[in-house]
Amino acid sequence: MVTDRGLQVLRAIVQDFVDTREPVGSKAIVERHAFGVSAATIRNDMALLEDEELIAAPHTSSGRVPTDKGYRVFVDHLSELRPLSPAQRTAITTFLEGPGDLDDVLARTVRALTQLTGQVAIVQYPSFARANVSHVELVQLGGGRMLVILVTDTGRVSQRLAIVRDEFAEEDLARIRADVAGVLVGRLVREGAQSVDERLAAVDPVPTPTSAATTAILRVVAEELEEFRHDRLVMAGAANLARSEADFRGSIYPLLEAIEEQVTLVKLMSEMVADEQGLAASIGRENEPFGLGEASVLASEYDTTGVRARVGVLGPTRMDYPTNLAAVRAVARYLTRMLDEDENR
Repeated sequence: MVTDRGLQVLRAIVQDFVDTREPVGSKAIVERHAFGVSAATIRNDMALLEDEELIAAPHTSSGRVPTDKGYRVFVDHLSELRPLSPAQRTAITTFLEGPGDLDDVLARTVRALTQLTGQVAIVQYPSFARANVSHVELVQLGGGRMLVILVTDTGRVSQRLAIVRDEFAEEDLARIRADVAGVLVGRLVREGAQSVDERLAAVDPVPTPTSAATTAILRVVAEELEEFRHDRLVMAGAANLARSEADFRGSIYPLLEAIEEQVTLVKLMSEMVADEQGLAASIGRENEPFGLGEASVLASEYDTTGVRARVGVLGPTRMDYPTNLAAVRAVARYLTRMLDEDENR
């Protein structure tokens, strides 16, 4: 059982190790923190923390460093998050303000978050499996190319290119648009995908130019709706892992592979359990089932028209948890507010 002072000593060790990357000794704690007790007393507290496997000595006769369990206790006992500075809040506003579709907004979100934290930033796309297709638009680009634009009621806008071979008069283009919209608009994504599949299975054996164009467009739409049904991530800041490579005992390759493949991180972020503030942290050994036993992931939820997803950071276990959690929460809240304002305009 860790005493209140023991928790304060653990907090001091975490803070100093994060700041200096050097093992922390009792003398340094007495000098840097106002405990009002002797170094011998601090050593006794540190011995108890070591018995609880919250700190460890990386070398004989060295100071102590937090273990994964120590970081977990530290995070669980955070009484408050470090407030963001005015400059940090301005950075969030600067990155996220302004018009843009969901893809653009999420790309700006990860850029803002990686700049704030110095970690790899991750944003989940909302799951659009339960979204409705609200609008279809077709734009002729010339040369038999057609831009197909799909909009959902959750704010997602996607654009795909279809090759339709012919150019169409406005009247014929309107007919094609109405035909495609009749298959999709007002339907859930999964229902729309089924409707498209049924329509493609009944292709006219002797197609007209307009029916052939409709078929080509629906094939592109089918591919896009399949993407809508898959969870995806947007990430930025992978280069930060190379800069913090000294914080990993082993290789950073598993983290780079997870960033490349995405599936592992999607599963991890989806399974993280949030606290009463909506914040979630998965630290070190807790991530071993995902092959990320030397990493920590911090996340918070954002909301877009009732569909919730997560925004977070990935980095070494030696990170500034109070500041990073505050940044993740602030970005998630700002993102929710901005998406809500866009929806209500």
